[in-house]
Amino acid sequence: MRAPGGEPTGMTTGNGHQPNGARPSRLSLTALLYVGAVAAAAVAAFMQALGMDTNTDSAASRSGITLVVLALLFLVCDSAPTTFSSRQSALSATSRQSVWSPSSAATLAAVVLLGPLGAMVVGATSALSVRRGLGLSRRIFNASMYGLSAYCAGQAYLMLGGQVGQPSRSSFPAIIGPFAVAAVVHVTINYGLLWGMLALAPPREAGRAGHTAGHHIPLLLFADLGYASLGLLIAALWSAGLGAFAAILVLVPLFVARWAMGQFAEQERAYAATMAALCQAVETKDFYTRGHSERVARGSAMIAREVGMRSRRVTAIRYAGMLHDVGKLGVPTTVLQKSGTLTEEEFAAIQLHPMRGLEIVRDIGFLDEALAGIVHHHERLDGLGYPMGLAGDDIPEFARVIAVADAFDAMTSNRSYRGARSISEAVADLRKWSGTQFDPVLVEAFIAALGRAGWHQPDLAAPQLADRVAEQDHDDPTTPLQVIEDR
Repeated sequence: MRAPGGEPTGMTTGNGHQPNGARPSRLSLTALLYVGAVAAAAVAAFMQALGMDTNTDSAASRSGITLVVLALLFLVCDSAPTTFSSRQSALSATSRQSVWSPSSAATLAAVVLLGPLGAMVVGATSALSVRRGLGLSRRIFNASMYGLSAYCAGQAYLMLGGQVGQPSRSSFPAIIGPFAVAAVVHVTINYGLLWGMLALAPPREAGRAGHTAGHHIPLLLFADLGYASLGLLIAALWSAGLGAFAAILVLVPLFVARWAMGQFAEQERAYAATMAALCQAVETKDFYTRGHSERVARGSAMIAREVGMRSRRVTAIRYAGMLHDVGKLGVPTTVLQKSGTLTEEEFAAIQLHPMRGLEIVRDIGFLDEALAGIVHHHERLDGLGYPMGLAGDDIPEFARVIAVADAFDAMTSNRSYRGARSISEAVADLRKWSGTQFDPVLVEAFIAALGRAGWHQPDLAAPQLADRVAEQDHDDPTTPLQVIEDR
């Protein structure tokens, strides 16, 4: 993995994270101190390795060609990573990205062929990456992080009886156990150090939490563990008489791995573009609801984390929050923005928008449980909601979560018929309707999350009253829809 920049806030990793945005921001003092601490630990480990009087590390100094070839292999992989765009940040002005490369195979090959010191040097060459946009502090952190993880992996390999040098036929299968542990140590320390930086350098986006930064880390962690086995393959081919040519041969599967990850990344970008396009289409219908989808997604995720949902479900509920109003595309704009009371036919059109949303997105495979949240987010706990009049626990959990976040954002946003209510007023209203319209457990979970994370109210123009404006909002419990009978 790689890490944050002192220039841009973010990560770039052999599997890493790096934000793209209009304006880069600088690391905080705490984050810079963290970078310094990691760098100091790496220097201390390097000095300790230099002082070790063992055959292990003297072998590294005698294997200059091996060191150079593995360092070049590392740099080739590290300088051509695959970039993932998080679906969660599809609507953000500033988005985090995950950057992955199979470069750990080179450092783990060095663990076997060169020992801890040689592996550390190979990992530290991350500082020489030719990737653009890497500032000094990021290069220092990347080199220190890779170097430390490689050194610790080498020490674990030796402690379990692994032998440094070109493995012979008799080395197998005994070498597999120490190497596997070394791979786990390498990946664990790498990602652990990265998580520390993510915690200290969250994205500086309005209203977004740093939780989304690590969206791809579990996937990339398991990918790294899998491709780490190529490090042992390099060492085995090296000892089979291929020498430095072994690294060239292994470039083929390494770049096949990169291609496969690239295909997955393209799919992720297609998902993000789909979600962004749908949300933008919905929000162009009404100036006063712009940004509503992303805020509902964030609020829903806050509740989900507060009640202990697994990360996969938190991600799914973000999707549901982003797309919860996509069915508005099937409702005439004149009905959505109508002033005064609605006819029964117009009210029926409003009530059908969750079902219209299902029709629009039901074939998007990655939504899964999110579909239930989209369909039922206007159900009420007392059974008086729509479209199906579900009550209590019959309402899917995702829908009950979105209902709370949806209503809160509607109340704290400007509308054409009123200004935004304060957060304290909106919280009081949530509690007022708790148990009838909203799930009391989820209301209290949201209020608890608000106390810690806060809430960024949209910075929109004050409402401009005109001759014809919408005077009601199907999301706002303080101004319920009014219906008149057709005559």
